Amino acid sequence: MSLRADAPAPPGTRIRRFGPVQRWVHRATAVLMGVCVLTAAALYIPPLAVMVGRRELVVRVHECAGLALPVPVLLGLASRAFRSDLRFLNRFGPHDRLWLRAALRRDKRRSSRPAGKFNAGQKVYAAWIAGATLVMLGTGLLMWFTHLAPLEWRTSATFVHDWLALTIGVVLAGHIGMALGDPEARRGLRTGTVSREWAKREHPLWRP
Repeated sequence: MSLRADAPAPPGTRIRRFGPVQRWVHRATAVLMGVCVLTAAALYIPPLAVMVGRRELVVRVHECAGLALPVPVLLGLASRAFRSDLRFLNRFGPHDRLWLRAALRRDKRRSSRPAGKFNAGQKVYAAWIAGATLVMLGTGLLMWFTHLAPLEWRTSATFVHDWLALTIGVVLAGHIGMALGDPEARRGLRTGTVSREWAKREHPLWRP
């Protein structure tokens, strides 16, 4: 009887991809980001705002989740393994340019998309979402603490905050869609291990 495509691999064929700290940081950040997105939707989409009600409470939850969003990453910096993964994410090599070029050309051949522990798409996403989070935090503080800046700055901050929030929602939807299409990648974040075959296929330059 054949195994399902997303069934766990036999014992001994799995390798460690993420430790408990990396998985905790990812989960905590995902929860906080989800709260920010859902509360923002409840604030800005009229039908949802009417259905949820209690606008003042929703605003407070949104603000607290936004302020807490960088905390998991900051706590994770105490872990050597987490810092090591951040260095991998922040380092682009010639193979990453090949990966991006293949992605832009919609070339899906595995040989045309070499990747280390993280592929170039994951690196770009991590850099973009980190920058977007900092911008959202800064503009959110200007909107919350009205005495920090003149009216013109707060108006501009509101504009940037709202439109960047919409962009983040779209990018997150794409990120979730990619994750849903790769059960083994999800299992790696859930359990910390992936199959050796998946690692060789998706990340051939990674040396665990």
